[in-house]
Amino acid sequence: MPTGTIANVPLAQQLLESLDALFELHPGFRPAHAKGLMCSGVFTPSPEAAKLTRAPHASSPSTPVTVRYSNGTGLPNIPDNDPARSGPRGIAVRFHLGDHVHTDIIGHSTDCFPVRTGEEFLEFLRAVAAFGAGRPEALGAFLATHPNAKRFLEAPKPIPTSFAREAFFTVTSFKFTNAGGVSRHGRFRIRPEAGTEYLSNEAAAAKSESFLCDEIPQRLAKGPQRLGVFVQMAEPGDDVADASVTWPTSRTEIPFGTITLTASADDQAPERRKIIFDPLPRIDGIDSSGDPLTDVRADVYLLSGRRRRSVYGDGRR
Repeated sequence: MPTGTIANVPLAQQLLESLDALFELHPGFRPAHAKGLMCSGVFTPSPEAAKLTRAPHASSPSTPVTVRYSNGTGLPNIPDNDPARSGPRGIAVRFHLGDHVHTDIIGHSTDCFPVRTGEEFLEFLRAVAAFGAGRPEALGAFLATHPNAKRFLEAPKPIPTSFAREAFFTVTSFKFTNAGGVSRHGRFRIRPEAGTEYLSNEAAAAKSESFLCDEIPQRLAKGPQRLGVFVQMAEPGDDVADASVTWPTSRTEIPFGTITLTASADDQAPERRKIIFDPLPRIDGIDSSGDPLTDVRADVYLLSGRRRRSVYGDGRR
């Protein structure tokens, strides 16, 4: 859970200000992935999960979860069906382990991050802002020296038929340690049991601007939706501390469990409105792999979460 301590306040503040510059400040909303919805459900671990980690939700029969799906910008009213602004969609999963005890998984729909460090991410955001302000040379210069950022921008980002038919990737990797003290590194993957399904640009354009958000309650009213959670395992030579590098698809995946979504949830309910999802697991048995982005992202989530809570008069950590 967020500890209330921000390790690098200046960098986190600059990143938050850069996101505000890109999307403008929208009080009460997240600076990125602002438009979204929440669902409730339950996580059931696979038999393999407890062999990988001693984290409590890997061995408990089931754990309640809150899942937030989102679009990929800081614009609360961005159309769901605009392919020109279809950035990576997001998922955040909160595992409710007990009273005020939880751990999270945060992923997005592109299997990489544009850069390796928070400082590079700040450069990237500023270059994107310059591009939008009519100075494309700034972004061009950045991409010329950061090929993984170029790959990230050029990666296909098709619009799914439903948030529940999209795949998500945690990008950063984690160190999983089991009850015997054996540690391995891996990255979470979340995929719909029904498989992914995407729209053509023409089919997306015929949808409403909020069709992704409107569709989930209707889908869940007809029955539960199941998402498979997997861990893609690192092999010798894989960089476990660079989120801008995608590991080969040939890497072994271990089934971690199943999320069963059962109902849509009111994200404005007081207990949900104040949720600050955390990129750091902060749970025994799952730790950061040393990726510098993990701590930076946790700082930005906490800083922006405090700001969002202040709008609602809830300054508790």
